[in-house]
Amino acid sequence: MTGKRISFEFFPPKTAEGLDKLLGVQQKLLVKNPEFFSCTYGAGGSTRDNTINTVNRLRAQHADTAPHLSCIGQGRDELVELINHYRDSGVTRIVALRGDLPSGMGYAQGELKYADDLVALIREISGDHFTLEVAAYPEMHPQARSFDDDIEHFKRKIDAGANHGITQYFYNADAYGFYLDALQKKGCTAPVYPGIMPILNVANLLRFSSTCGADIPRWLASKLNDIKDDDAAVKAFGTEIVTRLCERLLAMGAPGLHFYTMNQAGPTLKVLDNLGL
Repeated sequence: MTGKRISFEFFPPKTAEGLDKLLGVQQKLLVKNPEFFSCTYGAGGSTRDNTINTVNRLRAQHADTAPHLSCIGQGRDELVELINHYRDSGVTRIVALRGDLPSGMGYAQGELKYADDLVALIREISGDHFTLEVAAYPEMHPQARSFDDDIEHFKRKIDAGANHGITQYFYNADAYGFYLDALQKKGCTAPVYPGIMPILNVANLLRFSSTCGADIPRWLASKLNDIKDDDAAVKAFGTEIVTRLCERLLAMGAPGLHFYTMNQAGPTLKVLDNLGL
């Protein structure tokens, strides 16, 4: 399994203590020689300053770090300022997203509407300086009108200048395979990296999955419900399930794995150790 790209995603901590802890988590994950870390960006840019600060601190530990950048709810000038800031500070990779508005806010008129618009803007003002990662949805974006429409949305992001896709997390490997087949039929051959979510807490997983459109297979939900009050059992079973999923994805030809770490090292390290990566 050599030559597979590994990357890790963090969210920006709200406190200085949380950031210090995250830097310790990063040190533990660096032993796996990831290609990059990424740092999320809150709805409507709500974590802008925290994201910038977290990216700077992560990069200070000699690790390639990609800030997430979303366009919904933000003006073009504000986006241009951020893009130029990242370019001038030496950042070479961005995760470019449409993003969501904070709860209770209406759709922002007059702004860039979709991720392909943001990709085009980044290319317009910075050329090929950045490697651009964009979102992919093997189980379909919850707001997509159809599966084919969702495929077209991803292709437009690649056509606008994005380099790679990173998927929403999922637990059905066949969905990933079908998604790649659909892209290839459209002539889109950009690498798509599976997003991997360790299973840490049943209630949190089910709640988050219901809002982001990630499907939890019935058999998996039933098993997790049986053991939900036993944290050790949940983590052990979760490690086994996620390891099997990753094994199958890599056997299917996935070019690597992107881990949603939830700012923890242990669960992701266990899976990577099991995989021999």
